[in-house]
Amino acid sequence: MKPGEIESTSFDIIDREVGQHDFNESQWTIVRRMIHTTADFEFKDMVCFHPQAVAAGLEAIRGGKMIITDTNMARVGIRTQELARYGTSVKCYINDPGIREIAESNGTTRAKAAVDMAADDMQGGIYVVGNAPTALLRLIELVKDARVRPALIIGLPVGFVNAAESKAALMEMDYPYISNIGRKGGSNLAAAVVNALTILAGKGPAV
Repeated sequence: MKPGEIESTSFDIIDREVGQHDFNESQWTIVRRMIHTTADFEFKDMVCFHPQAVAAGLEAIRGGKMIITDTNMARVGIRTQELARYGTSVKCYINDPGIREIAESNGTTRAKAAVDMAADDMQGGIYVVGNAPTALLRLIELVKDARVRPALIIGLPVGFVNAAESKAALMEMDYPYISNIGRKGGSNLAAAVVNALTILAGKGPAV
């Protein structure tokens, strides 16, 4: 079986096992890819979308806006060749020179310091958090203070300390987000969401 056939068959299995759901077509394209990435059907009941999330993400991608990730793992999982047609680039600041020093001097995490460093580049773009709750919490703070305005926040940090809480805080805002309830998440999952949005961007304007 060829790779494309494997993916298609996997999606057919997911569709069959999930059955009816409340997502629209574009949202389901994203959730199905999340399930495909994790083999975890619980995401059907955990993923949450702001009403403008998909439209905002597609506009950012088609407009060639920057996509910023909190980890290099998420960055390398994103299909940059498909984004290149729009002039959209992907960047992660976590290993940029000076980040460690800034984090140590401020007594914070590199992920949080990287959010501050990325402030100018994230305007109108997509900020992707798949690992660090501290990054998401800092991003929420900057958005509330009107210091940054990304088009879309993909908030999927994973773990036991502040992961669920940071996502709950994100979903309390009236701001375009794609997130999930609970502790599950991850960089590979966050990359899968971007890849699904990229596929949708290539299919046309529907959201």
